[in-house]
Amino acid sequence: MNILLIDPPFYRFFNYYNRYFPLGLSYLSSTLKKAGHRVTICDADCNRNSKGMDYARLPEKYRTYLKELKNPENPIIQEISQTFLEYQPDVIGVTVMTPKAASAFTIASLAKKYNRDCCVVFGGPHATLKADEILKSTKDVDFVVNGEGEVALLELVNTLHAKGSHFSAIRGVSYRQGDKIIHNATRSFIDNLDCLPFPDRESLLGSGTYTSEDMGLLMGSRGCPYSCSYCATQIWTRKVRYRSLQNILEEIKHVYLRYKTRQFTFKDDSFTVNRKRVMEFCNQLTDAGIKINWDCNTRVDLVDSELLRTMKKAGCNSIKVGIESGSERILKLMDKGITLERIKEASRLFREVGIHWTAYFMMGIPTETKEDVKKTLDLLYKIKPSFASIGVYEPFPGTKLFDVGVECGLVKGEMSYEDFFNRIPSDYYLREVNRRVDTMGHEDFITLENEVKEAFHTYNKGVARILERARSRSNVYLQNPRIFFNDIEKFLGWIR
Repeated sequence: MNILLIDPPFYRFFNYYNRYFPLGLSYLSSTLKKAGHRVTICDADCNRNSKGMDYARLPEKYRTYLKELKNPENPIIQEISQTFLEYQPDVIGVTVMTPKAASAFTIASLAKKYNRDCCVVFGGPHATLKADEILKSTKDVDFVVNGEGEVALLELVNTLHAKGSHFSAIRGVSYRQGDKIIHNATRSFIDNLDCLPFPDRESLLGSGTYTSEDMGLLMGSRGCPYSCSYCATQIWTRKVRYRSLQNILEEIKHVYLRYKTRQFTFKDDSFTVNRKRVMEFCNQLTDAGIKINWDCNTRVDLVDSELLRTMKKAGCNSIKVGIESGSERILKLMDKGITLERIKEASRLFREVGIHWTAYFMMGIPTETKEDVKKTLDLLYKIKPSFASIGVYEPFPGTKLFDVGVECGLVKGEMSYEDFFNRIPSDYYLREVNRRVDTMGHEDFITLENEVKEAFHTYNKGVARILERARSRSNVYLQNPRIFFNDIEKFLGWIR
């Protein structure tokens, strides 16, 4: 069959930069192509000429997003419609994250205008958690794939290709049968991740617009053993499944040779959760003589001096960690399982070893007070990360904090189709758009939010932090000057 996989546009509507290629869709594509299907990947959120990078200020632009989604003359909307006409897909697969829901629904509508018989399949985090809501909201979506999609989507496409109409045996799929919505049994996760072909980077439309760094996105494991209350861990359960180190190294070599990539990014939820494995990976990477740089995500309680030094020697030049809050009470509410003392110790280790590190913070948690937020700002100045980002908590379905919000009367359990087009994404699932927290009035919260975001923005513009980031990426710049000039352009747009 002829299949078009789409990552819906979102950041493009604000002219914001969206790095990397859609990894999840690329895994689906390689699996489908291996089975003989024709696949094209449309990264409709790819925007290489953007100027914006301050994602903390992104919600200020959300109304532009909703306005342009309804504008049939918008060039992004027209581009998607033209893509349908050009590639004539039999099946259109759309990956859906909650903030992009309205965009995904728009694509489904455009798909049915292109060809009513074209099959539209939703997948991804939001689709997994809200399959029933999606299928009740619109007839433009024919199927929802829940959870890990490689095998389920392949079975669905094979059934459609055979002109079959019996979908009940396909685990992990939801669909309509007359007026009834059917949710098939859940599908077990893939235990042997090595059986999956490498992500299909070749089928990306406009592949020449990606930098070598964009092509360096990797995933060495799936799943997270932790249960942070703001994260939808129920999608993957708390089991971590690993690719073999040999399999990962083979992909690195392939991308290194094919795209001349020297900067890689691991998307694993907590890269250093298995310390022994990370040490082995670093040693094998060093022994193989592969001279690359790479970055990863981890937690402050999963690092130590020896591990960090080994990672740096093997090319790790940046680490991202979730700090979230400077309030012990809020950290406990988030089920982070970390303490302020451990945060301070980890920050000392990062500085001591000399690895660039990014700290992620959050505000607007249910029950959070002005004093709690002040503690977060105080912590920022104490731990002095290389870069710091803060966002306002948005209630995502499938999380413990979402349920807390429902209990507090701040959050509603479901959204209507119209809600996604009439509310900005940061207000999705709020019961009242002018009541985000239960400890202060809306105006007070907005004032506090603006003050904190401005403080973070000013902090990041410090000369020492700018130079630290440049130093961490110096090898990348030497290998590919284009990335250096891209970074300069993005930075100039960000500091405005």
